[in-house]
Formats: sequence, C-alpha cells, structure tokens
Amino acid sequence: MNGLGIIRGLWVTFKHFILTYIEDIRAGRKRYYTQEGILARTRSDVRGAFTIQYPEEKYPVPEEFRYIPFLVYEEGENGEKNYRCTSCGICAKVCPPQCIWIVRTTDPNTGKPIPAPAEFYIDVDICMNCGLCAEYCPFDAIKMDHDYEIASYNRFADHIFNKERLGKPLSYYAQIRPQNFAREEAARKAELEAKAARKPAAT
Repeated sequence: MNGLGIIRGLWVTFKHFILTYIEDIRAGRKRYYTQEGILARTRSDVRGAFTIQYPEEKYPVPEEFRYIPFLVYEEGENGEKNYRCTSCGICAKVCPPQCIWIVRTTDPNTGKPIPAPAEFYIDVDICMNCGLCAEYCPFDAIKMDHDYEIASYNRFADHIFNKERLGKPLSYYAQIRPQNFAREEAARKAELEAKAARKPAAT
C-alpha cells in the first residue's frame, strides 16, 4: 500500500543484476560460448539473470523433444538409401491435421504395388508435431526430429518437404536419441533371437 512492494521488487531485480556480473567475473570466459557455460547457466541453482546468446549459443534440447518428422533410411554398401518406409499409409491416416501425402511405388511391368514410397511429402507448416505418425509406424520408419531451425521466406517452395529432404540416416537417429535407439535395437535383437529359437521347434 505504501510502496514497499515496489521497493522490494526493485531490490530483487538489482540483486540479480549484481549477481550476474559477479558470476561473469568468477567464471571468466567459460561463462559464455562454451558447452560448460551453457550447462552452468541452465541449472536450477544458477545465480543472477542470464540469457542464451542465440544463435551463437543454443539451448540443449532433451532427448524426447520433438519437432517435424523425418524418414529413417539405412545406408547400403554402395551408398544407396534403403528407406524403412513401406508406404503402408498408417502415418497419413492417424495424422490429425492430414499433412502427410504418400505415393506408393508400382511395378512398371505388372502394375502391382511395391512396398516402398515413390513420393513422400509433409507440409511442415500444417504439422502439429504431435508424434502420432512416429508412434503408430509399425516399421520404425518415421521419427521426430530435433531440428527446429527451418524458417524461410517462401512457404510453398521451402515448407513442403519431399522424401529426399525428409530422409535421414539411422546413424543420425542414434545420435539425437541414443536411449531410444538402444532400447529399440535391444527389442529388435530379442525379437530376432525369439524367432530363431522358434524355428527348430517348428521343424
């Protein structure tokens, strides 16, 4: 009522202001533009006010952070891209904003469908980053990316991603989501071992 609240608020602001400079002097050059400095400034017990000097510095995103989807492919011996996607269309069906379009490959001789996408498009401006496409994919062919720097000036030319732009190697997925990758590989290995154990019993 008598202005004490304003004075206390100004005191808190001034204290944070002074502590910022004290921490800057104490940490020296390690305070900014280093991974150690970024981690120190993002701890819960950090003192003073601070900012991340974006884009020179980038806040480390958690492993479960998700942005737009990408298609996983495995690299062959001759450098070919073996996409896991079979163009089954489940991701397009479960997508809430319907931003995924898939064209299945067909055999030019017989006209029968081939389990591989000829074309794969995602309108990233419509995508709501929910991750349902990755969750429902039965072949682990689509995952959620960490790359959030996709701004551009041309919405129609740059924000409708095709198969080539969406495709990223399995090694990239292992790099951005190491724990998930390890769990999935362990589950895949256990499934293969279980199948191999069932074969002698069937014969």
